[in-house]
Amino acid sequence: MPARDIAIIGAGPSGLIAAERLAGAGHKVTLYDRMPSPARKFLLAGRGGLNLTHSEPLEMLLTRYGAAQSWLEPAIRAFPPQALRDWADALGAQSFIGTSGRVFPEAMKASPLLRAWLRRLEGLGVTLAAGRHWTGWSEDGALAFENRDGGHELVRPDATLLALGGASWPRLGSDGGWAALLAARGLAIAPFQPANGGFTVAWSDMMRERFAGAPLKRVVIRSGGRQVTGEAMIDAQGIEGGAIYALSGTLRAAIQSDGVAEVTLDLRPDMESVRLVERLGRRRKGETLSNHLRKAAGLAPAAVALLRESTGGKLPEAAEALAALIKAAPLRLTGMMPIERAISTAGGIEASEVDAQFMLKRLPGVFAAGEMLDWEAPTGGYLLQGCFATGVAAAAGMEAWLDS
Repeated sequence: MPARDIAIIGAGPSGLIAAERLAGAGHKVTLYDRMPSPARKFLLAGRGGLNLTHSEPLEMLLTRYGAAQSWLEPAIRAFPPQALRDWADALGAQSFIGTSGRVFPEAMKASPLLRAWLRRLEGLGVTLAAGRHWTGWSEDGALAFENRDGGHELVRPDATLLALGGASWPRLGSDGGWAALLAARGLAIAPFQPANGGFTVAWSDMMRERFAGAPLKRVVIRSGGRQVTGEAMIDAQGIEGGAIYALSGTLRAAIQSDGVAEVTLDLRPDMESVRLVERLGRRRKGETLSNHLRKAAGLAPAAVALLRESTGGKLPEAAEALAALIKAAPLRLTGMMPIERAISTAGGIEASEVDAQFMLKRLPGVFAAGEMLDWEAPTGGYLLQGCFATGVAAAAGMEAWLDS
């Protein structure tokens, strides 16, 4: 195939991996991004440990994509977790499996991997055009950009990939502003909603002031027949953390339907109720209940405070009732935290608008990948796995379309 001019709009993981694949096949690739430097969200997400993917069996991993599994599955099977690990290893960012099954680069940060990646892209001849805000198409179909200095630029590539991200973390470039441009072209866009985000709780003043930022470790959270084991964190506005994020779709649907979502927290999932009752029944005379819960049940002050919140302030004295509360403390979630605080978003280009090659059916030669598409997944490596896999699939689809 002769070399073609390809424009990729959005320099996040999906756009970068597609650029690598297409430039490696000999095409002339230009990456456009509105930010002054690439992969801002990728860099920030990797500060606390870049979770590339997950090591669980592929059949289980695929179920993490929920309603989108059927149409994402071919892309993930074509670029599965092991392929992502092999790619990272080849960049010098050797990966390892953590105790939770999550996969990280040895450096635990995104910056070394990104530096090596950008060097590879430069060696392949990829051009990075930073500070270019995509504003849609001109009347004759050219891509239109506004530069940082206020100037305008028109580009007429042979094929285009849109990889502009979702609508969370707008200060890093993903604000979902592209949705109106595609809707104007007749594409069905599912409304953006926060995913992997926190939920509000009507805490007491004491809870907000004393325990905001306190972790809840080794808990099981249950809602609607589902349960997740992990950690959570008390926030001044409510509760967030991995265990809550994994239930965000279920909780979001409950709030939209009923106005609230009910969850229960098992604060000692590692201890059976019988054992808890036995330990709680040995309270010394004169010992405060808070101190007794700390010693006998191993509860941190934040967990004890949460128990009090769940009962309206007064805790039961009987060991059996205390044990039952520790194993299933009720908590009412009153709403979702703002989309700007969410790790990712649900919504975007509906699956019906995209063909098997990730080309937009209404816009021949225009492809889409990553969080622009209407899918969501929990944290744990599934988000980046989906972004990388759809970027690779879109690049393959572009090559096939150009060849045809």
